[in-house]
Amino acid sequence: MAAVDPNGHGDIVAAATVARAMSERGPGPASATDLLRWSEALAGIARTGLGFTDNLYERERFEEVLRVAADMQVAAGLASDPEPLLAEWLGRVGEGVAGYVTPKVAVGAVVGNDAGEILLVQRADSGAWLYPTGWADVGYSASEVAVKEVHEETGMEVEPLRLIAVLDGLRLGFTPIPLYSLVFQCRLLGGTLAAHPLECRDVGWFAQEALPTPRAGAGRWEPHAFRAIRGEPLDVAFDTPRQPPWRETGPQL
Repeated sequence: MAAVDPNGHGDIVAAATVARAMSERGPGPASATDLLRWSEALAGIARTGLGFTDNLYERERFEEVLRVAADMQVAAGLASDPEPLLAEWLGRVGEGVAGYVTPKVAVGAVVGNDAGEILLVQRADSGAWLYPTGWADVGYSASEVAVKEVHEETGMEVEPLRLIAVLDGLRLGFTPIPLYSLVFQCRLLGGTLAAHPLECRDVGWFAQEALPTPRAGAGRWEPHAFRAIRGEPLDVAFDTPRQPPWRETGPQL
């Protein structure tokens, strides 16, 4: 849960979050990844605080925290102007529980064929290759989203077999926004391979030694995915807790 002080000292909580992050990170300059994570954490604290307080003073302080968070993203080179980002954050502030900021949820699918190849799509927005994945839609279970996304993006029909990974997309560099990704292994049932005209530039089957580039999260999910395709025993992969959780310790899967 976000660190929102129920006694109404949101600016103190936010300042403590930054101080803790800076002190625990260790020596050396902050990277763009550091600034992004800290910015999103501060923005989450401030937006959640705005959703739970009617105190004018506290609202002003939380909005100031949002300005600092927006400035951090400009400093990281992720935005050119803090004002549009600030306006976007303020526009998404809810009230009460509806305003509690949490990561979004995406669902992905690892699909293999009889040749041991993996089904990948080239994203239309970034040009990066990744297994079929998309936002979790209301009214669908997570496994149903996996089936739907594979069919929409590739034309293939699949059956979910097991959950193989739960990943923090922001910390693994998959995305610039906070999200958790649920990844299912799916069995291929049939279909005709065809890339979605709006969401994908291309789609195809690839052997482990002939994967296309660029790939989202290259080197972080491939070994686990191909072990699943080969039918090897494996546990659900997840991002193990860092000690402390703010410290960077390198890619994990």
